[in-house]
Amino acid sequence: MGKRQQLLVVKLGGSSASSPDLYRWVKALEQAKIPMVVVPGGGPFANTVRRYQPKLGFDDRAAHEMAILGMEQFGLALISLSSRMVRARDREDIETAIEAGRIPVWLPRDVALTAPDIAQDWSVTSDSLAAWLARRLSARYLCLIKQLDVPEGADVDALVGAKIVDDTFAEYLGPLSTVYVAGPGDVATAGLRLADGKVPGHPLSRQGIELVVAAE
Repeated sequence: MGKRQQLLVVKLGGSSASSPDLYRWVKALEQAKIPMVVVPGGGPFANTVRRYQPKLGFDDRAAHEMAILGMEQFGLALISLSSRMVRARDREDIETAIEAGRIPVWLPRDVALTAPDIAQDWSVTSDSLAAWLARRLSARYLCLIKQLDVPEGADVDALVGAKIVDDTFAEYLGPLSTVYVAGPGDVATAGLRLADGKVPGHPLSRQGIELVVAAE
């Protein structure tokens, strides 16, 4: 991927499935002028797995795979709402889609269940998988779209402590990506920023890694 250093990985939280902003986010992402990969969250689909695990008694490995299938369900929904988004299961699919001017939506099951460095349990959520993919692709930017506005000046430790991202997020994140967190307050300007080659959100810092939260 010739433009890999400019690549933006966007994690669109599954909780947005029940938000009136979902369609606005999809339309905003379609305006992007830089190469982009969308990682879908699990949202209500993964929450169903959490709810039924204690009732049915299946183990964490099964729950992990089922939650990843939940991510794929949300991903398929996003693709159906967009004129630019297409399915992508691996690096080749991602590169092919970007070269064609499309927006690949990563359906992670095949890769995430075979990668030796991804834990097969609830310690890994879609946020960590997005961080892992950004590192794997040497992406320049990672944007987490959440259903809350993170206060300016927060850092990644604060996000972990508040359970906004999971405990392993920083561990999976590589040193090259600048991370943004965008919330409801960013959706109105997100399309314009993306059309201008910018990323919704503004930066945090941790151990020299630049990370980000709401408008610059």
